[in-house]
Amino acid sequence: MSSQRSILEKLHEQLTLVLLERIKEGDSTPALLSVARQFLKDNGIESLPTPGSHMSALFDNIQSYDLDDAH
Repeated sequence: MSSQRSILEKLHEQLTLVLLERIKEGDSTPALLSVARQFLKDNGIESLPTPGSHMSALFDNIQSYDLDDAH
C-alpha cells in the first residue's frame, strides 16, 4: 500500500506542477482553469478577498458585472 500511496503522491505533485506551469505561461483555457479551480477546491484551498488583493479586485469586478446585459 505504501508504494501505491507514493505513486499517488507523485501524481498529485506532477498535476500541481503542470497546472501551475500552464497557467504561468499564459497557456490556459477555460477548461484548464476549471480543472485548476476544482483541484484547489478538492484540496481544501480557499481564498477570501482581502483589501488590496487580486482576489478582492476579481470579487469587485464580478459584483459590478450586470448579468442582465451579458446576453
